[in-house]
Amino acid sequence: MDFKNIHIGNLIKKRIEECGISSSRICSFIKCSENEINAIYLSEEICTELLLRFSKLLEYDFFRIYTQHLILYAPPSGNKEISHGKSILPRFRKNIYTREIIDFILELLSTGAKTRNEIIEEYRIPKTTLYKWVTKSNINGL
Repeated sequence: MDFKNIHIGNLIKKRIEECGISSSRICSFIKCSENEINAIYLSEEICTELLLRFSKLLEYDFFRIYTQHLILYAPPSGNKEISHGKSILPRFRKNIYTREIIDFILELLSTGAKTRNEIIEEYRIPKTTLYKWVTKSNINGL
C-alpha cells in the first residue's frame, strides 16, 4: 500500500471487487448513476460525505488510509502552543502505529529501500520502537 500517493477511487474499486457488490446496489446506496460511479473510480479524491457512504457500504474505514498518511508524512507541529492548548475539537494520539504501518516500515527495511536511520529521520519513529519491531518480526539480515 502506497500511503504517500493515495488514489481513493482506485482503492474503492478494489474493495468493491473484493466484496462482489453489484453496481445496482452501489448506485442505490450511494444515490448516483453507474456513470458517476465509474467517474469516482477514476478520481484521486472525493468528498468526505461520499467517502463516508462508501466506508459504510463496503464496511471498510477509508479514512484510516489518510490517517496513516498523516502518521508517516505530516511534518511535526511547529507551533506547540496551539497543538497543546485547549481546543473544542477532540484530540487524537498521532503516534499509534497500525499493523499496516509496521509492515510498511519493515518492508522498506527488508527490501533495502531505506536504512534504519533514514526511517527514523523521515518518519520520526523512535529508535527503540523501530528496533522492537525488527526484533519481533525476526526478519533475517535486519
